[in-house]
Amino acid sequence: MTSAPAASPTRAYRRLGVEERRAQLLGAALTLFAHRAPDDVSIDEVAAAAGVSRPLVYRYFPGGRQQLYEAALGSAAEQLTLCFSEPAVGPPTERVSRVLDRYLGFVDQHDAGFSALLRGGSVAETSRTSTIVDGVRRSAAEQILLHLGRGGGPAQEPAGPRLRMMVRTWIAAVEAASLIWLDEEKQPPAADLRGWLVDHLMALLAVTAASDEETESVVAELLAQETADGPAGRLAALIVPVAGHAAHLLSPE
Repeated sequence: MTSAPAASPTRAYRRLGVEERRAQLLGAALTLFAHRAPDDVSIDEVAAAAGVSRPLVYRYFPGGRQQLYEAALGSAAEQLTLCFSEPAVGPPTERVSRVLDRYLGFVDQHDAGFSALLRGGSVAETSRTSTIVDGVRRSAAEQILLHLGRGGGPAQEPAGPRLRMMVRTWIAAVEAASLIWLDEEKQPPAADLRGWLVDHLMALLAVTAASDEETESVVAELLAQETADGPAGRLAALIVPVAGHAAHLLSPE
């Protein structure tokens, strides 16, 4: 008498809610977009990474890869925007240092996708994706202005055009430096790059303060909160000796 064949084990399957399933698919897509350019990621790969069928991906994203990319980009933009959120506690340059540590950590973890996003030239790039990216830039600038005491915080005055332009210029420099950092195989170390970017912000503030009364006031308020052993104190110790070489350029008056 032969025994009946054992029943094949059934794969455990848990039905997910709509939002939970959508989040699962976006997570799988973000993982792929983090390490490869959007044009190189297929719907089949997203389905395989999420452990679902191709038709299920299309059920949630009928527009295919373009719609999925834009949704994943929006999710990544939310994460990136959160990198710039920092409690107003401690000297401003130390707050900005913590912001940059999170930002560079994000860039490090999403290197290929970050590069493809900011460089443009991808067939996945549209006016909608450009709007998402620009929204991150504007949000980042607003957060930095908050730490400079000229944002939308309680009892804060709105920033004037020169100061706003300076901060947005610095945000653009941070983006450019991040892309160059990726090209240079993430050298110098992230901590060194972060320190240099904080120095860059301080230098831009100082130069702008020389010809803009509002920025001069901001710098005075900022320096009053800094410490000798913090980023601003370290930069001052480095610059003062260098500035001495320019003494001959000053008028005797």
